[in-house]
Amino acid sequence: MSAETIKATPHDGAACTRCHKADTTHHIRSDKVCQSCFVQYVTTKAIKRMETYRIRGSSYNIPRKLLLPVSFGPSSASLLHILDQHIQGQYNRMNRASYELHVVHINVYVDPVDRKDADELLAKYKSRFPKHTYSIVNLGEALHLDGIDWKALDMEQPTEADRNTDRLLKLLASMSSATSRSDIASTLLARLLVDVANRNGCTGILFGDSTTRLAERTLTETAKGRGFSLPWQVSDGASPYGVDFHYPLRDVLKKEITSFSSLATPAIDGLILLREGSSLVSASSKLTTIDDLMVQYFESVEENYPSIVANVVRTSSKLQSLPNQDTQGCGLCGLPVAKDTDGIHGWGGDQNSDSRSAMEDSHHGILCYGCSRSINS
Repeated sequence: MSAETIKATPHDGAACTRCHKADTTHHIRSDKVCQSCFVQYVTTKAIKRMETYRIRGSSYNIPRKLLLPVSFGPSSASLLHILDQHIQGQYNRMNRASYELHVVHINVYVDPVDRKDADELLAKYKSRFPKHTYSIVNLGEALHLDGIDWKALDMEQPTEADRNTDRLLKLLASMSSATSRSDIASTLLARLLVDVANRNGCTGILFGDSTTRLAERTLTETAKGRGFSLPWQVSDGASPYGVDFHYPLRDVLKKEITSFSSLATPAIDGLILLREGSSLVSASSKLTTIDDLMVQYFESVEENYPSIVANVVRTSSKLQSLPNQDTQGCGLCGLPVAKDTDGIHGWGGDQNSDSRSAMEDSHHGILCYGCSRSINS
């Protein structure tokens, strides 16, 4: 039977729509495919996004160093697996690679037992992917970053003698809502990743965010009042922090990543601590964050209408920051804020910052609207 005849045969659900083999245990959007085609599909999607770092010409170029944060979830583990194979393939073909990876885990755990587990799991990563450099950093180190306006947080400047974990817990406990605590923690994490990238000579950060995760962030950040930051939070390219942000898995759904992580060869199941299953939103509104609600929403949308998830990301990726603005960095997230329109004072009806009292201005500093809301909620 010729290939033309096979392709013309009506699909009865028994053959892979790509290679036409009989194994159709997996799905790519609306297509039924075999395991091999599914793994190749996810891998190809990620590698295409790495074209920026493709070796061009025969001249020798020093490989760029890129930071890859791992959370021990399926997305970051899968991305590391894919890029490790990509780098090895470049070495096999040309005896050199266009980029190298520095893998970092930001330790957000307070319990010493959990921190020990994180150390042990990162050791497994080193053993499984030995070509890369690794580090583990505690989130509390973000409290000593330059550029954070502690007056805006109503806290004294931390000293070297302060215990980072205790100080971080105190800061988060001072927030009045679960959404504010989550927002401040994620903001500090982002600032810390940029600092780690700069300290290790990395020119860019590779995030393992899927299409679904980027769609969640689009609506989450908008709801928090930080919609102006979307050009940097969901798009590939330069960021206001001086390092590039890239999202190689931006064309792959969360459920596809979860499936890929269980099919990858060699297996990476043992490297995954946080499985992305169905989310459970607390019955108490005090414990429910905007992030939780968006995760739950897009889980249902992804299951039945995956094209909507992709459209959200595709549309938000077209957003661009306004050029030639007179700006200065927010005292917490560090993103550019147009002067005289800072925080709640600028966007909450008081458009003239000169009308604020000196005490208010000294206390709040320059904050974006999203950070202002988190601190003052």
